[in-house]
Amino acid sequence: MNYIIIIVSLAIFGFFLGKFIKHKSLYPFMPFKYDFRKRRETFRLSLQLLKQIRARTIIETGTSREGLHGAKSNGAATIVFGKWAKENDAFVHSVDISKESVENAQLEVNRQNLQNVVEIHHSDSLQFLTNFEQSVDFLYLDSYDYSNDIEVQKKSQAHHLKEFMAIEKQLHDQTIVLIDDCDLPNGGKGKDVIAYMQKNGWRVAVDAYQVLLVRNDFVIEELK
Repeated sequence: MNYIIIIVSLAIFGFFLGKFIKHKSLYPFMPFKYDFRKRRETFRLSLQLLKQIRARTIIETGTSREGLHGAKSNGAATIVFGKWAKENDAFVHSVDISKESVENAQLEVNRQNLQNVVEIHHSDSLQFLTNFEQSVDFLYLDSYDYSNDIEVQKKSQAHHLKEFMAIEKQLHDQTIVLIDDCDLPNGGKGKDVIAYMQKNGWRVAVDAYQVLLVRNDFVIEELK
């Protein structure tokens, strides 16, 4: 009986140890309980670079429809960068064509008391970006959901390229660009836009589930 108890105890311990090892938080910036898993390292570097360039204007396409509860599934970027904005005198514009996504994201923005530094726009992202007149310090592309359907994949990739081209004139030498969902079949969301950027003076700084790009001559300071 004692052996059974020991075996069961070890199995339970191993289970929770495995979950702890896989858990990738942004603590102390975000509460430890939120798991950012495959986006943790690119988020950490992005936050470091935002501080390095003293970012003031952040744009996100595709808002965080699940709030912080979606940290592991979709990254909860609206809240992550909104919190950074609140602490660093910046502002986040997040745009989404889905009314439901906008409403859900707004609820979380309000819960986190970020409504003074985050504005959720219910709009087609291409229209919003085309009409945006401010200089952009950080651009996060995460719209047009990807799927296993080849045609959907191509449309998503083309859409992300169009988004970049729509806002390109507002980007500057220190602008940082982060693209989500790139480590997916057929090149993910960033396939077309990354190829375009690399031909036009940008380089890949991090190539992972998310791809982070900076200008060719941009110097990344040592991560602190």
